[in-house]
Amino acid sequence: MPRNDGLQIDSLLPAEMAVKAEEIGVKKANMDPTKMFALSVLAGAFIALGAVFANTTAAGAAGAAPYGFVRLLAGLVFSLGLVLVVVGGAELFTGNNLLVMAWASRKISTGLLLRNWVIVYFGNFAGAIATAVLVYLSGQYTFGNSAVGATALSTANAKVGLGFGQAVVLGILCNGLVCLAVWLSYSGRSTVDKILAIVPPIAAFVAAGFEHSVANMYFIPVGLFIKAGASEPFWSAIGKNAGDYPQLTWESFLVNNLLPVTLGNIIGGAGLVGAFYWFVYLRKPNSIGPANTTTDENAGHKQEAER
Repeated sequence: MPRNDGLQIDSLLPAEMAVKAEEIGVKKANMDPTKMFALSVLAGAFIALGAVFANTTAAGAAGAAPYGFVRLLAGLVFSLGLVLVVVGGAELFTGNNLLVMAWASRKISTGLLLRNWVIVYFGNFAGAIATAVLVYLSGQYTFGNSAVGATALSTANAKVGLGFGQAVVLGILCNGLVCLAVWLSYSGRSTVDKILAIVPPIAAFVAAGFEHSVANMYFIPVGLFIKAGASEPFWSAIGKNAGDYPQLTWESFLVNNLLPVTLGNIIGGAGLVGAFYWFVYLRKPNSIGPANTTTDENAGHKQEAER
């Protein structure tokens, strides 16, 4: 019987994963902008759905179960978001920080890298905000005797209360794990492989309380919508009022959380994961920075010798 040398079931090794990451980066960077934006809107919605799942799971659990156990459950269910992105196909800003590997190898230009990050970032924002609007209009926050909404408000309030430096560091730690999840998914050859690779790092970052910029594009706006528009029965059910959340504002969302967390996510994803693995597996002499002049000099010496 003839052998089928093209059939491989073993997972890819790290060096092969690096080449795959580079190839994927080139494809993503050169994608049609309209398609890129549409897929990024999907990714924002997918991450938001994971956030809805996590928020609902954690609702009403304060004091009823150990803190770590509740965080673990929230993290496990939140991983739905990245599973949908990777398996379903979508463009996520935090995962796309790995495009730095293709950029460092000079496979894509700085302009293409930044174009991807900007388009995908704002597409993610649109998808996450749109999902927050739909969830708010659905009244889902009133479920569980309004425990879901109370948890959403508490989560949003805590996030805007972080210090700038703290938010940056929490963002670095978060996207280190998110990009590791994407990196590990490159090793898989089946859907099951990819899912099993994604879940542990994502569960870890949520359980630890690290900060993800795209997730926060849902978590904080949905809290803002609830604060601005919830009815009196909701406030009576949770024993609070909108005045109990004075720091929960759009300005604090954008300045105190989204800006520093985004910076941290770029450092953690592009720097600690993408650049590091590029350095280990893809770096060649003079492969980044000024153009390689050594080859040109050697060619010149060779021509002189031939004369």
